[in-house]
Parts: sequence; C-alpha cells; structure tokens
Amino acid sequence: MQFTELGLKAELLRAVGEQGYDTPTPIQRQAIPAVLGGRDLMATAQTGTGKTAGFTLPILQRLTSGATDRLSRVAKAPRVLVLVPTRELAMQVEESVRTYGKYVPVTSTTVFGGVGINPQIAALRRGVDIVVATPGRLLDHVQQRTVNLSAIEILVLDEADRMLDMGFIRDIKRIIALLPKERQNLLFSATFSPDIRELAAGLLHDPQSVDVAPRNTAAETVNQRIIEVDREKKRDLLLHLFETRGWHQVLVFCRTKYGADALARKLDKAGVNAAAIHGDKTQGARTRALADFKAGKLVALVATDIAARGIDIDALPYVVNFELPNVAEDYVHRIGRTGRAGQEGEAISLVCHDERGNLKDIEKLIRRELPKEAVSGFEPSLHAQPRPAPQPRGGKPAPAGGKPRGAAPRPGGHPPQHRSGSRHR
Repeated sequence: MQFTELGLKAELLRAVGEQGYDTPTPIQRQAIPAVLGGRDLMATAQTGTGKTAGFTLPILQRLTSGATDRLSRVAKAPRVLVLVPTRELAMQVEESVRTYGKYVPVTSTTVFGGVGINPQIAALRRGVDIVVATPGRLLDHVQQRTVNLSAIEILVLDEADRMLDMGFIRDIKRIIALLPKERQNLLFSATFSPDIRELAAGLLHDPQSVDVAPRNTAAETVNQRIIEVDREKKRDLLLHLFETRGWHQVLVFCRTKYGADALARKLDKAGVNAAAIHGDKTQGARTRALADFKAGKLVALVATDIAARGIDIDALPYVVNFELPNVAEDYVHRIGRTGRAGQEGEAISLVCHDERGNLKDIEKLIRRELPKEAVSGFEPSLHAQPRPAPQPRGGKPAPAGGKPRGAAPRPGGHPPQHRSGSRHR
C-alpha cells in the first residue's frame, strides 16, 4: 500500500513525499482511514512505529475538508486538543503538525510548563486550530481563563500509559469534563493496563482497535544483550566500551537524576562528550542537549525514563541501560529508541548482582532469555553481595515513569506559535 491509497489530499501527500516517505507503516495504514472516517480509536503502538503521523495526517485532512467544522464554532477557539505527558513529546507532536501541515492553512501551538505562561496566552488569544499540551499547564490556562475548550472536536491522548504512570489521571479527567460531549477521541498507548482500559471504557465510543505489535514486546530489529559486571565497575566498563568500540551516538539510561548527572560528568571528564537530560534541567538546557545530541555534537546523552520520552531519532544506533529500570515495561520503552523504521539497533544492559531480579522480570515480560557475556578485565565477582539499588532522593522508589504531579515540577515549556502553512525550522 502507498500513501496515495489512503484518501489523503494532494497537499498532505506533497508534504509526506518531501519527507521521503511513500509507504505507510502498519499503524498508519490502520489508523488513518479510521480517523478520516470519524471513528474513535484505541491504538496499541510502541515508540518508533509512526503513530504521530498516524493521527496528525488525518486530523489535518479533517480540519481542512470541513468534515469537523461546527456551524456555531467559537471564534479563534482550538478545534483539536492533543494531550501528552512531557514537554519533549509536545514539541515532537507539534513539529509533526507543522511538517505535514506545511501546505494547508492550519495553525498550532504547544502549551506546557517550565517557562513563562504569557507567550502561550498570547498565542492562544491569536487563535489556533490545534493545541498540543501537557495536562498540568493546560489546567493552569483553564484556571486563568486563557484557553477555551468549548469548540474541541477531536481529542488525542498520546502515550496515555505514561500519563497515568506520572500521576496525571485526575488532571486528564478534569480536562475531559470541560470538553464538548460530541467529539472524536483517539487514544494511543504502548501498553494497556487495567487503568488504561478503564479510562478507555469511559472515553471511547464504539472504537476501532488497532494493535500493531504484540503487547510488551521489543522490536525485532534491536539486538539485545547483557554484560554482567559489578556495580562499582560499571562506570569504568562504560568508558572502556566507548574507547574500544567506536561508539558515536549513544543514549544511556540511569534510574535517577543524580545518577544521570554524575555519569555525564564522568564521561565528559574522560573525553566522551556527554550531557544529562532529566526533569530538573531547565527547558533550555534540555532542548540544547537534545539538539546537540541529534547533531552529533554529543557522543552520549544520559537520560532518565521520563526525560527520554520525547526523544525521537530515526537512526539511533545504541541504547545502553547503565541501570535496569525498576519496572520491566520501561525496558521495552527504553530500547525502542533504537531499531526504528526497520533499521537495526543495539541495546546493551550493564547488569550487576543486585539487578538480577529486575532482569528476570524483563525476560519474563519479553518472553525470552537475553544473551549474557562478560568483558575481559570487568568480570563480575563470584562473591558479590546484594545491596539496595539507588533510588530517587527521599529514599522511596519513584512510581513507574516518574513522580506524580506535585512531587516534582510539571513537564512543560513553550516554543512560539507556528502557522503550518509556512516553514519554521
């Protein structure tokens, strides 16, 4: 199947073609016709499957074809609301809107915390068709009466599982209660837990279900392996791997913000250009680090799970789990950053004695035993004693995906408003 067979208008096909795409991914083949037909959608899709274009393309078509236009639309009020868990994902989604909406008259903006609210207020007052928002900052606008949600025709919940993990369920329900009853609802999630299914049951009406990958499975294009090592040798082993294997672009995962900062400093001091990205970094620092990493100025980007959620790099060759996640599902999300769009990638996990329980949980989830090896000079001790794994500050493990709202600054930030009919790169 080609994109030309999906019923998209010429302006959208032109933008898609300029990105070098002619064949839709499985999620796009199934989601685009469903959204064009006005159906509610419940989609299971991992990162890297093309799901963002799977909803932005048909939404742009519906907005510009009159298919959703209400006779009594409120002037300048947004027609589409996309809720996402992090500022990085918000920017990624709106970038997709601008890229594919290059030749259609649709306006969009992002709304998220971490920066001043006044530029966002100005953008909303000018009027936009699509708002991509994190829940907390959107509710700030609701409270200040600077956003009007009465004309929303399409609601998208992207990475719904991560939003629930981050404690946004109450915010999401408050936002849904403010929307018109008659609307199209699209829900995307990498996994469907009982909580997600409960949310879907109250939100979706006769939805079309799309499942493009078996639940909680890793991409077949990712070569996964384990290197066993003592905890105190992990940093030196990681440096050894950089020095001996010619790595040039590596996303490294740590459990904690403190650990990410410490590891980035260690790498940088040893001559491996590195930066850390996590929730305590300013929006400017996170944006610069990600841009430098994509441009090849950084060899290593050290990230926590939440901060990495919006990272979208088509040809990322390596992911390293410096520490295994506390929640097995997060392993699948992490390694899904590589091996995208049919390209091969490599995921290496440095596993110490304390993490063997985490490894068993991961292997049970993905239903396979991962190959294990040791690197000469860094073999694990046969007499290692288990000890507590490092936890976020405060001594208590963070819930899956991060702290709930109120325990840490909300994800947020704001690039300026953009009109999709012109190019802003």
